[in-house]
Amino acid sequence: MDNIYLLMIIALAVLAIADLVVGVSNDAVNFLNSAIGSKAISFKSIMIIASIGIACGAIFSSGLMEVARKGIFNPGEFYFQEIMFIFMAVMITDILLLDFFNSHGMPTSTTVSIVFELLGAAVAMSLLKIGAANGDFSDVVNYINTSKAVQIISGILLSVVVAFSIGAIVQWISRLLLSYDFEKKSKWTGALFGGIALSSIAYFILMKGIKGTPYASETFDIIGGMKIKDFLEAEVVPIIIVNFVLWSFLSYVLIYFTKTNIYKVIIGVGTFALALAFAGNDLVNFIGVPIAAWQSYEAWVVSGIPATEFSMDVLSKKVPTPTLLLFVSGIIMVTTLWLSKKARYVADTEINLSREGEAKERFQPNFISRGLVRISSRTSQYLMGLLPKNLKAKLDRQFEKPIIALSQDRTHKLPAFDMVRAAVNLMVAGILISIATSYKLPLSTTYVTFMVAMGTSLADRAWGAESAVYRVAGVLNVIGGWFGTAIIAFIASGTVLTLINFGQGAAIAILLFTAILLLVRNYSAYNKKIKEQKAEDSLNRAESSSIQGVIEESANNIANVIKRTNKIYTNSINGLAKQDLELLKKNKKQGAKLSSEIEDLRNNLFFFIKNLDEANVGASNFYINILGHLTDIAQSLEYIGKVSHTHVHNNHKKLKYNQIKELKELDLRLEKLFTDTQQIFENRTFEDVGSALEDKNALFELMSDKIQRQVARTRTEESSPKNTTLYFSILTESKDLVEVIFELLELYYIEHDSTVEPARIEKQD
Repeated sequence: MDNIYLLMIIALAVLAIADLVVGVSNDAVNFLNSAIGSKAISFKSIMIIASIGIACGAIFSSGLMEVARKGIFNPGEFYFQEIMFIFMAVMITDILLLDFFNSHGMPTSTTVSIVFELLGAAVAMSLLKIGAANGDFSDVVNYINTSKAVQIISGILLSVVVAFSIGAIVQWISRLLLSYDFEKKSKWTGALFGGIALSSIAYFILMKGIKGTPYASETFDIIGGMKIKDFLEAEVVPIIIVNFVLWSFLSYVLIYFTKTNIYKVIIGVGTFALALAFAGNDLVNFIGVPIAAWQSYEAWVVSGIPATEFSMDVLSKKVPTPTLLLFVSGIIMVTTLWLSKKARYVADTEINLSREGEAKERFQPNFISRGLVRISSRTSQYLMGLLPKNLKAKLDRQFEKPIIALSQDRTHKLPAFDMVRAAVNLMVAGILISIATSYKLPLSTTYVTFMVAMGTSLADRAWGAESAVYRVAGVLNVIGGWFGTAIIAFIASGTVLTLINFGQGAAIAILLFTAILLLVRNYSAYNKKIKEQKAEDSLNRAESSSIQGVIEESANNIANVIKRTNKIYTNSINGLAKQDLELLKKNKKQGAKLSSEIEDLRNNLFFFIKNLDEANVGASNFYINILGHLTDIAQSLEYIGKVSHTHVHNNHKKLKYNQIKELKELDLRLEKLFTDTQQIFENRTFEDVGSALEDKNALFELMSDKIQRQVARTRTEESSPKNTTLYFSILTESKDLVEVIFELLELYYIEHDSTVEPARIEKQD
């Protein structure tokens, strides 16, 4: 039996490595987003700066894993076996929970997850102990540090409200003073902003980075023999003043003498600071539990007392973590930062929610987001109406965005937001986390950085009428996920602990195997999703400004749409013939995905037209017609896929043999049309359109004939209204589909001739 604890230690070590990977994937959003979104620094430079910050933070981490050891529960109330079961339940739950959020691109708090997992497992174990002893369940407070749980919940609410509000206020003032032409402002303005921002970030490094290291307890004569951490808490105002003066002077020197862009310096230093604090303080969330388990095991082994009787008072003492373990953890974290695709996926969520202008929105609006936007808009209009017109106009000029003329190839990619907003994000996050640290408030780094970014976006007018309901819905989804993290972590960890307590070794083995299967499944599902997003038949936005260019670019999209049309239509018929619900379900999703991609092309129509030069405005009419036809195709496919899936899903009668036979015959004829059309657009052989159009009348006659046959069957032998409705629906929608494709071929045939013929005449002349 004793060997089981050694195996548990090994399993916890492996889980710690996996937890480091998924944890970095989640928390990278905290320190990467501002630099990535502003494009102030190259991506490679950002990663190097963040890697150095993580390495320093990990190596100089205190290693005093207080949260895992005694922050949530009172260790002296538990025996070694019970503690090991708690730690195993926590790690299994944590890795699955974080991986779930990462796979869905949702940033969550690793601090809150680990705290509520420890709380859930400890409460479950306490209740089991009390129940076995026939005690009073109210005694659970003797086992649990209830004040810590209250602090964490308060911290969630505090993070959301305070970070959002302060971020919005500071960004509004910064934009009002600097405007979007901040680089043209006088040198002293940039130096002053640099002094404020850099001194804030430097103080953050002192409070959140250095204070948590073992060196914080060292005493020095230069500071009156005080400990560093005591000095930082006692001399706040002098430290801030000296910091401000020093960094303001240095900023002016950099701007005036070396012509350095001080905003890039702020973003670089801020990225390093947040990465340093993340590794130095949040490392406990990933390796705290396994290290506490290892130290518990060491104490138990030398005691000679049975595992069910050895009290865990040892966890109440402070035991530093070996530097080697911190070094290895740092290497794993840095490696994950460079290799993890999920880290960038999570980062994309925040960047898109705070992006300037339009973006492909991930979240759909709901009644809460609509209501909040409506109330906010009316309140804003009312308040602005109280201001004098001259003052209002002056304010609007400060928030007026610069117009950047795009080149014809439109290779210039605008950043998600400018360097002022990126600097404010880092500065405000650093200040708030520093204040929370100095007052020992449990403020989550993830919550602060995310909500600051959302507040600055709102104040910067990045959430316009076109995007506000989507962005607010996204923020509400993320906040809901945070609270969901706490609830799910508590319940799941308690459930896993209960299973382990009753099943012991067998339960642990099954749970570990299940966890591995779920991780592999999530990894495969994520890779599949990424491959689908990068699929070669995805649709591309038009960027040309001439009719000939639009013909060329749109031909690729049409070929891809026809290719997917062929597959979706055939799968609908095959799914009905075989009553294959799974095939029809996937096919329905493919139809919806195609509609979504075409809708995305339509949403880009505004920018396409704006990019046209005067000589080629006619290209807009042609492109609009193309999008209209593609929309009709997608709607027909989506409808066919929907009614087919619904029919089988509702267990209605199977289509009769003759109906299936006729639909397969139609499918074969349409397959030839789809294939020929696809080849015409892929090979740009638009002169072959004429031969494809010759089959038009024959196809329409075929479909009309099948409609007449079904009418006859309905009058004589058909007994199922649902079958009749389905059959007619497919035939009529197929007819509309074919008609749209022929119209698209005719459109290209005419437009191609009108552009090619003048070119021939000009060549002959």
